[in-house]
Amino acid sequence: MVARRRKRAARDSREEIPSPPGYSAIPIKFSEKQQACHYLYVREHRVREGITSSWPQKRTLFILNVPPYCTEECLSRLLSPCGPVRSVELQEKPDLAESPKEPKSKFFHPKPVPGFQVAYVVFQKPSGVSAALALKGPLLVSTESYPMKSGIQKWISDYTDSVLDPEALRAEVDSFMEAYDKRIAEEEAKAKEEDGVPDEEGWVKVTRRGRRPVLPRTEAASLRVLEREKRKRARKELLNFYAWQHRETKMEHLAQLRKKFEEDKQRIELMRAQRKFRPY
Repeated sequence: MVARRRKRAARDSREEIPSPPGYSAIPIKFSEKQQACHYLYVREHRVREGITSSWPQKRTLFILNVPPYCTEECLSRLLSPCGPVRSVELQEKPDLAESPKEPKSKFFHPKPVPGFQVAYVVFQKPSGVSAALALKGPLLVSTESYPMKSGIQKWISDYTDSVLDPEALRAEVDSFMEAYDKRIAEEEAKAKEEDGVPDEEGWVKVTRRGRRPVLPRTEAASLRVLEREKRKRARKELLNFYAWQHRETKMEHLAQLRKKFEEDKQRIELMRAQRKFRPY
């Protein structure tokens, strides 16, 4: 009896779902045919004191271990029984602090991460988070009503999505350029207002707008610059690096000294000849 109880306790302990501290595990399956379960680890999204977050408090569910086949629409459908879902966003890693988020683009946004991701699910009411934490599962990702594409069908769908619509692409580029030109005009107007106006400490901000335009080099100026660089490289060349260079340099120096000595002797003899004493 004791051995049987121990086996039953061991079996019950194996059936417990391991999860990180502070997280609840929700089992999911890709379809009914799949026997093994995949686990999503969920908890209420919280941040430390003094740190602001772009996700609303008490209404955001943070999910770990989201598989690649689970999309944002799929997560919204799986968690919709817990309450109305406002938004779902998949990311490669969690947000540590609030940062300005660029709007997603169908054409220029990088491709999604092929591996496991994290998700932020925002409910309209706080009760949705508590209901999601109490889910037992298993939840089915692919059903008859909402089938998930796989295999060749998924490849065909990905290829179809990769073909861009020229008109939609042109419209998005035009809107981006309009927003960019507007931002640059605002920055230039702001810099023009602040240029030359001292701040509280008396400093004056200097911008590139006040610089003189640089004239292009002429051919003669370019040749002078090249000649100057050539002379500079010649001065930097190694002198007397080898022993034979050192010997030749000494011999040239001695020859110059002998030549200068002979010239000095001739100049001294000429000076003596010119200083003869002639009283009459």
